[in-house]
Amino acid sequence: MGIAEIKEIDYLLPYFIKHKNIWTDYDAEVDTLYIHFKKPNNATNSEMTDDDVLIRYENDEVIGLTILHASHRGMAV
Repeated sequence: MGIAEIKEIDYLLPYFIKHKNIWTDYDAEVDTLYIHFKKPNNATNSEMTDDDVLIRYENDEVIGLTILHASHRGMAV
């Protein structure tokens, strides 16, 4: 695991710690991973990062992530 991967995890940790429950769904047909920090989650806004991650917001709070091309990313399991 590289340093860049650890920094990315460190960036996400506050969201995982703040929300006691986290839900995930993976859609193999479109290779997309959905991470929900809140249910129900009703996004009022979203933004796409340069690396095809959609960050979903409810007001100013991050409530979920949509990760495109999920199987082609990160560490092998």
